[in-house]
Amino acid sequence: MDTNIIEKNLPLKLNKKSLENFENFAQLFKIYNSHTNLISKNDEKNLFEKHIYDSLCISLFINKYIKEDSIKILDIGTGGGFPSIPVAIAYNTFQIYPLDSIAKKIGFIELVQKELRLDNLHPICKRVEELPQNSRESFDIVTSRAVAPLNILLEYAIPFVKNNGYFVAFKSKNSDNEINTAQNALKILNSKIIARIKYNLPTEQLFSRELLIIKKEKNTPSIYPRKSGQAKKNPL
Repeated sequence: MDTNIIEKNLPLKLNKKSLENFENFAQLFKIYNSHTNLISKNDEKNLFEKHIYDSLCISLFINKYIKEDSIKILDIGTGGGFPSIPVAIAYNTFQIYPLDSIAKKIGFIELVQKELRLDNLHPICKRVEELPQNSRESFDIVTSRAVAPLNILLEYAIPFVKNNGYFVAFKSKNSDNEINTAQNALKILNSKIIARIKYNLPTEQLFSRELLIIKKEKNTPSIYPRKSGQAKKNPL
């Protein structure tokens, strides 16, 4: 992993242990991906550039908005562990809860948690709509990457964000259409987009991304998220 690219472009300093963990994580990922499809084989060639580095770009948000050393983060639809595993490695005082309904993906994260001894990583194999009532409004940050359009993601994420907490959505470079479509959901869910943080991935071909930073302003109506599948079938 090219640590020079990280330290040159991100407000993030990685200690020796974290660097070792990233190397070991990449090895475990490639072994597991050889028999269980976490990402495409073609995408695996850019594991660092398109997945690890992209995940660590949350530091552009954390450095500006988060002052506490110990916070709880829920990562919805974590897949192969992005951004949850890189964030857990880089921020070992943060408690990270990767969530996915696919057992083989959570199985991989459990393997990584055990092998790298990441005591701050707490995998959950459920749909977001199945999370218990006491999970509501209990996370400082909720994240999601490459899961669904923004208006659907908001219903999944905002109910679990604390008041004055944040939902960070990883998106491609131009999210204007998604933002326009999500205005009704933002209003219903008492949340507001407060920033759009743009960045480029360290790939040969220009690959632009952005973080949508959504702040929760007050409690979410108790009916959200609706039962499984409703957010997708009938978006807000």
